[in-house]
Amino acid sequence: MSQASTVDYDYARTWADHDPDPETARQVKTWIAEGNTAELGAAFAGPLSFGTAGLRAAVGPGESRMNRAVVIRTTYGLVSWLKQHVETPVVAIGCDARHGSAQFQRDAAQAISAAGGKALVLPAQNPTPLTAFTVRELKADAGIMVTASHNPPADNGYKVYLGGRIATGPAEGVQLISPADAEIAEAISAAPPADEIPLSTENIEDVDTRSEYLDRAAQLVGENTDVTIALTAMHGVGATLGEKLLTRCGFRVSLVPEQAQPDPDFPTVSFPNPEEPGALDLGIRHAEEIGADILIAYDPDADRCAAAVPTASGSWRQLTGDETGALLGDYLARRGATGNFANSLVSSRLLGRIAAHYGLVHEETLTGFKWIARTPDLAFGYEEAIGFCPDPTAVRDKDGIATSVVLASLAAECKAAGTTLLERLEGIYATVGALYTQPLTFRVDDLSIIAEAMDKVASTPPTELAGSPVTKVEKFAQGSKFFTDNDDRVIVRPSGTEPKLKCYLESPDADRLDAIAVDLRAYFEI
Repeated sequence: MSQASTVDYDYARTWADHDPDPETARQVKTWIAEGNTAELGAAFAGPLSFGTAGLRAAVGPGESRMNRAVVIRTTYGLVSWLKQHVETPVVAIGCDARHGSAQFQRDAAQAISAAGGKALVLPAQNPTPLTAFTVRELKADAGIMVTASHNPPADNGYKVYLGGRIATGPAEGVQLISPADAEIAEAISAAPPADEIPLSTENIEDVDTRSEYLDRAAQLVGENTDVTIALTAMHGVGATLGEKLLTRCGFRVSLVPEQAQPDPDFPTVSFPNPEEPGALDLGIRHAEEIGADILIAYDPDADRCAAAVPTASGSWRQLTGDETGALLGDYLARRGATGNFANSLVSSRLLGRIAAHYGLVHEETLTGFKWIARTPDLAFGYEEAIGFCPDPTAVRDKDGIATSVVLASLAAECKAAGTTLLERLEGIYATVGALYTQPLTFRVDDLSIIAEAMDKVASTPPTELAGSPVTKVEKFAQGSKFFTDNDDRVIVRPSGTEPKLKCYLESPDADRLDAIAVDLRAYFEI
């Protein structure tokens, strides 16, 4: 329904008539009166698709946006599905500080209550890991987190965890996977109009598990704590718990003042993602001003964690997700971790080598923490997009706040030994062999370009990369892997959330990465 000629005015008018939010209803009716086909086409381009990542879209009117009507109908569908498995489902609900988050949390709680469930409502404006923790801590049957993570300021989202009597064993407290997503989507599509769905405040309980979460995360601290940390929450919700936890553990913490308070407009960053170029500039400046040993950054919902460290030349360098994953895995193994290590197939092979060195089992999983966290007997898991799981028994998902304690402890260990995180990384390379990674992303306006590129990969893969013959090609559900005679590895897959073709480059020789990227650009001709 993105074309002007396909706007169904009657459908849009009916949606507005059943919208429980007077403001979004008024906006749709104004567009109808104006004949504004552009806005109506965007707002009614089809229902938001509920998948394993839940929902994510811009906040605004219509079935294609995040709004009260969509949240109420989604929650009704979720509870309907849960009640097929348990009589009175218990659902924990958290939210971040994005536009609409607190209202969406209240609407979800009241829809759960009226539908015959029990809602456990966490304090507003708190991190995603707290919600994931609460699902396991309180044995909830499901968890809802209202967040769009590190998406642009206009967006919000709705993430679902399953636990309690619904998902057990390694799956307890993990984000849902198929076929649950399709079954819930079907239940949502069968939901009545939003204003016909009852809301109730009767079966709602306010819960606060922050103290228990902090107690558990504090157990991750190491023997050394003599470091000064510059900490940024990126205008998100991680500052309060992060500062409290790190200070309690004995670290010196200084918040980046311009980014410490939650602000849904994220005014000091062009894109609220610690991985984006320039996102850590304010943090690095603050770190330099206070003489910090390390800069730690949370993304807006604090489930991811990035770090930057000073170099020998006096500049600062941000660690990649794979570098941080290797450092954390090695540190936890040296501290006596038992169980399995796991990372996604697009992440470096280095963690597997580290696990083998310490006699641990390593699993390579499909992309996403919904797969990493399902690894049986998981001790540590990570994905290259700065997501780390250092305490799977407590939080079966990526947890930026708990990760920051482990990362700070490792930095303190290095400082006490007269070395640095970068030197420790070189020590890992010397022990198990170096592997360097680099992303290559093609953003497109026409999605058919991605489809054509993936067809080309499947039918005529490259035969040589940076002068080294491609010796093996492996296909997986979302894409392909290439291996060269030089032990280079390239993974190609479409992004699951954005109009991007993503390539993950890895080589034992860092100097080869740029040459491989040049060859891939020529190969794809994008």
